[in-house]
Amino acid sequence: MVDYNEAFRAAVDAVRAEGRYRVFADLERMRGRFPTALYYGGHNERERQPREITVWCSNDYLGMGQHPAVMEAMQNALDKVGAGAGGTRNIAGTTHYHMKLEAALADLHGKDAALLFTSGYVSNEATLSTISRILPDCVILSDELNHASMIEGIRGGRSIKRIWRHNDLEHLEELLAELPAERPKVIAFESVYSMDGDIAPMAEICDLAEKYNAFTYLDEVHAVGMYGKRGGGVSERDGVAHRIDIIEGTLGKAFGIMGGYIAANASIVDAIRSYASGFIFTTALSPVLVAGALASVETLKESNHLREQHQERAARLKKLLADAGLPVMESVSHIVPVKVGDPVQCKRVSDYLLEEHNIYVQPINYPTVPKGTERLRFTPTPLHTDDHMDKLIKSLDDVWTALKLKRAA
Repeated sequence: MVDYNEAFRAAVDAVRAEGRYRVFADLERMRGRFPTALYYGGHNERERQPREITVWCSNDYLGMGQHPAVMEAMQNALDKVGAGAGGTRNIAGTTHYHMKLEAALADLHGKDAALLFTSGYVSNEATLSTISRILPDCVILSDELNHASMIEGIRGGRSIKRIWRHNDLEHLEELLAELPAERPKVIAFESVYSMDGDIAPMAEICDLAEKYNAFTYLDEVHAVGMYGKRGGGVSERDGVAHRIDIIEGTLGKAFGIMGGYIAANASIVDAIRSYASGFIFTTALSPVLVAGALASVETLKESNHLREQHQERAARLKKLLADAGLPVMESVSHIVPVKVGDPVQCKRVSDYLLEEHNIYVQPINYPTVPKGTERLRFTPTPLHTDDHMDKLIKSLDDVWTALKLKRAA
């Protein structure tokens, strides 16, 4: 007899044995007080009274999830049209809010059209798998550090895949040169890689795409809202958005809400809309979420000061960590990774910070990052004050001393 429950228990036990078992933190955000939240947890049930903690790992990079204009837009939409979309986009789920947001996103990226999905993961998976079906016999050239959603989309499309070494232009050109000129080629890459904080050489990738007649697919999820004069991402900042065929983004990070999207020329968007199962067969985003996202997008188009504050906060935190001898990893973006290098110790550091210092930052372990590079990933926002940062540095110094962890050279 097969013991099904035992098979599942054994699978979880294997994760625990490797020190990478993940535990959810029971948090409650506090309106108007971001990055402060209530933490419902503790060593035992009697201690589980909520207490205030500071969140240091939120992807709500600019605090837009609590921006007054965003919350007002969502409340107005709720009062006007109710909560749900009522179905898929093709049946009853398309509302005027959806149309306005897609137009705003197309404008943000300088494209003809945009298409909403229920998440950034779904937009990547659905779009990349559909591209493979529309472009017969295509080869997808994927950066080795691309997100899991991109990998799954490429796998689902069943195209031939070639993986190029991370941000290695010479390797990418070698692979492109090996392919027949007439064969469809798709270069898939990200702008900001969220675990290391490095940025793709975007203009040079576009040069290669034009030289070898390749189609370009760019994931901007960790950059939209935060780079460029209007928040169009690194492709806007670097002046290359018009050279990218499809720009994919999320509404769940800098925009502070939920959802994903692509922006491209009208024929591309229409084809994805018509063929992508991940779009066709799923319920549309709630108009309440869409209204909030629309308010966020339009607000950030006019709020470059928030982006400037955000970069200043990230730069200050990196300097404080380095000055304290803590092993901050090199990053040219807003991501601030601190290396621990061991999954068990990484979890211990995270637990120590939360239980002893009321600081929440999740451990980042394999398979999100390679084994031996386990880290804490800090995401400072414009709402993290100097006092927040000073407390964080003192707390990290205490943890590193208590656990006898390796410091920076």
